[in-house]
Amino acid sequence: MKKVFCIGEALIDFVAEHQGNDLAKASDFTKKAGGAPANVACAIAKLGGRSSFIGSVGSDPFGTFLQHILESHEVDLSFMERSETFTTLAFVSIAEDGERDFVFSRGADRELVYNPAIKSLFKNNMVHLGAATALLGGTLEKSYGHYFFDALTQDAFISFDPNHRADLWKNRDKEFIRKCLPYIEKSHLCKFSLEEARLLSGKEDLGEACKELHKLGTRIITITLGKDGTYVSAPSGTFTVPSIPVTPVDTTGAGDAFIGCLLWQISTVDSREPLFRDARLLQEMVAIANKAGAITTTNFGAIESLPTQRQLQS
Repeated sequence: MKKVFCIGEALIDFVAEHQGNDLAKASDFTKKAGGAPANVACAIAKLGGRSSFIGSVGSDPFGTFLQHILESHEVDLSFMERSETFTTLAFVSIAEDGERDFVFSRGADRELVYNPAIKSLFKNNMVHLGAATALLGGTLEKSYGHYFFDALTQDAFISFDPNHRADLWKNRDKEFIRKCLPYIEKSHLCKFSLEEARLLSGKEDLGEACKELHKLGTRIITITLGKDGTYVSAPSGTFTVPSIPVTPVDTTGAGDAFIGCLLWQISTVDSREPLFRDARLLQEMVAIANKAGAITTTNFGAIESLPTQRQLQS
């Protein structure tokens, strides 16, 4: 089984207690562990896979809380850094339909320092790049680019999720697109939301969007569509894989559960080539990943809602 190195932010989600309102109306919040790459690392480990988190948190109680959560899920934290800057915070309110309203207060995540000793560990393994905060400058962005280059030189399987957050990129969408393009070009697998696929391709139609994104170089594209499943475009074909019906209460982490489950399955395959050639194999993997994402929406909090193998098999 290959190890999946998840690179990016870990943060505290302060989730509004009384749902169905935007943040302007929220008053009481509950502390939850979050950050897309950290969520993905936990999703993989919770399913029995091998994952490592590479990111920075503060040397404060919030950073210690995140460390304990990741450790409790058996995520390898050998390369997690502790900064003197406060831990990054996100305030989240859930609307009536389960969708999220975000505001970020950035801190330690932006201070990740590149560690050249990690490069050799990428060989014959996998690297997942979650970009919610990684392309916003600072040492994190430089380190992120270094690790991306290392993954390429070590022939690792590379997964990229742009994790576009409107609050972080106000009036800067062109810059966001420009910074994402090199990662889309070289990644074997890209996971997008519908909005991200349209933004990054400049196309409204899903088929046309995928054509534009494939032109950049990525081999496999998954576009998550919530209750409507996942649209997949790969060398083996284009198809939509349905999800399972659930009543969502919190969509936070659903996409991370999806891509974490998909990467866990890929980590068990000896060669990446069947993923490009075998539509049935890819369809089966995405169906299981859809189930993981759906299950995650039925509880509050991303990490504690991630499914186990037993839940996926039931």
